[in-house]
Amino acid sequence: MSAPVTTVAVVDDQALVRSGFVVLLNSDPGIEVVGEADNGQQGWDLCRRTTPDVVLMDVRMPGTDGIEATRRIVTDPACSGTKVLILTTFDEDELVIEALRAGASGFLLKDTRPDLLLHAIAVIASGESLLDPAVTRRMIERFAALPDSGPRPPPEDGLTAREREVLIAIARGMSNDEIATSLHMGYGTVKTHVSHLLTKLDSRDRAQLVMYAYESGLAVPGA
Repeated sequence: MSAPVTTVAVVDDQALVRSGFVVLLNSDPGIEVVGEADNGQQGWDLCRRTTPDVVLMDVRMPGTDGIEATRRIVTDPACSGTKVLILTTFDEDELVIEALRAGASGFLLKDTRPDLLLHAIAVIASGESLLDPAVTRRMIERFAALPDSGPRPPPEDGLTAREREVLIAIARGMSNDEIATSLHMGYGTVKTHVSHLLTKLDSRDRAQLVMYAYESGLAVPGA
């Protein structure tokens, strides 16, 4: 039986950049490029027609930008199951936050290595999230720079004590295997807790769980 193929759409307003991504993706036998688009509206239309597993989405595009296109894709029932990987030359903090709030499952800078991009596509297609290490550091620094308002009461989110521990571990960038080891839990139990967290916090993936953990004060940068 042949291995499943991950379908990918490429959305970028620069033709040369798009063609470079397509050549790279076509070099991987486990990936099929289902189409290209040069702006967010066309990207959304493309996703409605082809329902790719992953969309490589630029941010800065004329007309409908990548943030708005991401928001439309992840809320459109016709695009159910499609994950968005934001690719940009900009590493501005607010872009990262906006992209994650819009529902992106990953954020990479365009100067990332080809092998890391292919790995990111595989990770996101499997249902995980992925942030460029440099972007992750900047996000944590951003939250660390916020004024310290002192201890906060636990948010009324219905989480159990164990779920909060798992959420904090996720916010620290730990994988399920690492969480299982750190918290002395079985791998399957960790997966169950993560699933409950996604449901209770109405989050699309781990990236949004990370945002919730820091914005709610459950996770503290540097702790």
